[in-house]
Amino acid sequence: MNKRMVFRTIGRLLQITALLLLVPAIVAIIYGETKQIFAFAITALGSLVLGVIISLITKTKNKVIYAKDGFAITALAWIGMALVGAVPFVISGDIPNYVNAIFETVSGFTTTGASVLTNVEALSQSALFWRSFTHWIGGMGVLVFVMALLPNFTDRSIHIMRAEMPGPIVGKLVPRVKDTAKILYMIYIILTVLEIVLLRLGDMNWFESIVHAFGTAGTGGFGIKGDSIASYSPYSQWVIAIFMLIFGINFNVYYLLLMRRVRTALKSSELWCYISIVFVSITAITVNIVSMSKGVSEAIRNSVFQVASIISTTGYATADFNQWPGACKAILFLLMITGACAGSTAGGLKISRVVILFKAVLKEIRKMLHPRSVSKIHFEGKPLEDATMNSVTTYFVIYMICFLGAFLLISFENFGFESNFSAVVACFNNIGPGFEAVGPTSNYSAYTDFSKIVLSFAMLLGRLEIFPIIIFLSPYTWIKKK
Repeated sequence: MNKRMVFRTIGRLLQITALLLLVPAIVAIIYGETKQIFAFAITALGSLVLGVIISLITKTKNKVIYAKDGFAITALAWIGMALVGAVPFVISGDIPNYVNAIFETVSGFTTTGASVLTNVEALSQSALFWRSFTHWIGGMGVLVFVMALLPNFTDRSIHIMRAEMPGPIVGKLVPRVKDTAKILYMIYIILTVLEIVLLRLGDMNWFESIVHAFGTAGTGGFGIKGDSIASYSPYSQWVIAIFMLIFGINFNVYYLLLMRRVRTALKSSELWCYISIVFVSITAITVNIVSMSKGVSEAIRNSVFQVASIISTTGYATADFNQWPGACKAILFLLMITGACAGSTAGGLKISRVVILFKAVLKEIRKMLHPRSVSKIHFEGKPLEDATMNSVTTYFVIYMICFLGAFLLISFENFGFESNFSAVVACFNNIGPGFEAVGPTSNYSAYTDFSKIVLSFAMLLGRLEIFPIIIFLSPYTWIKKK
């Protein structure tokens, strides 16, 4: 393991974090928020100094990053950014409790959108901006961002991208990893700017347009009002709903469209599966809630918005779906687990994994019926290698073990089964709101500090898809083989 390169990368990341912290500091200057200016500035200075020190003491000629190095860097980076990013909340007094600040920051970077704030509108403008900005940073991946900016990253850095990007299969769009990172962020920025402009054309000012676009692009869902998006116009709700669906699509599709390879892009079976699930879910929910709505148009709008919000794991809300019929809640619950496409900014299991698992089950059934038959599972028109199949199956098993473990750890809380179960589902799949006590009109403030730490850990496991955290915590990663 190249430990020096691992910590050198973390040193660079801390320096980048210092620069990122200056953005909300500028917002604080614009709004004349003295405490917040100091909080962000002193945290940025501390992050910069620490990053420079780590970089200086870990100089190395060997710049190769191996597979387990990529996992360790990813885990360390996300934990480090969460610990540093929570500090301004505490110093400024916006969120005095450090555990609450950690929960809020982890929720931000992992694009979960779960909150412990009982009165979000009481926060300073710069704190509100930082919350949403963490969504945007974490949406595409903090290390993908670093790779796009900094030189001297070799093609072995693909191990970092594979450890950080969601989905079972991550490859390079172009031969060089650095160029791939740049392409991904170019698409990401263009879509974000487009949404900001469209929201500004509605009833949102520039600040509201920017923070909500950040929340949509990162599929995070932090809002600046207690009712999320409900008090905004139908136009703004439609814009956000459409972009939530857009950011739930694999970014490889957008790259292919940019390269004018439209036919190849439209051949994606995951894309069509995603569209089909969205359409069926919207239709079923609309039929169920039309009688409790003010009209068909409102029923369709609320249905489209909540389906888009849940399947993309964004977590914005325009209605209290706790009050919807059981069938609607069941559909939303399934969407929570499924998530959107691999290679998107969304969380969840990912549609590609669900499709592959479903095909694997069908293959085993066929094998039982016809023991001598030989069949190969195909996905996106290509036969899947056994290594990919094993990876998907293993991930699902570990996913269930971690999920049940987190659920057991918070089960002593004085909430009902549905609240605790949905809280873990919402945090593990990076959605935010769950049902009952953690529904769209509620928050996680009533949970104990212990449970908040458990749920924060669940958010990290879900966003990084478990393996980076497990490998980072394994002693075999750090012990040198004799």
